[in-house]
Amino acid sequence: MIKLRLKRCGRKQRAVYQIVAIDVRSRREGKALRKVGFYDPIKNQTYLNVPAILYFLEKGAQPTGTVQDILKKAEVFKKLRPNQTKFN
Repeated sequence: MIKLRLKRCGRKQRAVYQIVAIDVRSRREGKALRKVGFYDPIKNQTYLNVPAILYFLEKGAQPTGTVQDILKKAEVFKKLRPNQTKFN
C-alpha cells in the first residue's frame, strides 16, 4: 500500500518536510517512490506537484492526516474525478 506522507529534512530546530509517495512499510526517512511536494511549517510555505499527487490518489494512495490537511487547504481533492471523492 502506498501512502502520501511527510519526510523530515532540514537541521535541528528548523525542520522542513518533503511530501512523498512511499510504501507504508518504509521508515520515515526511507526511500520514497517519488517526491510530490514540499512543506515548510516555519515560513508556512507549500509547494505541491498536483498532477503527481492526483495520479497517486487515483491509484489508491492514502494521505496521512497532516498531508490530508495540507491537500484540503490547497483544494487538491476538488480536482479528483467524481468517483474518487472519499477524502472530502
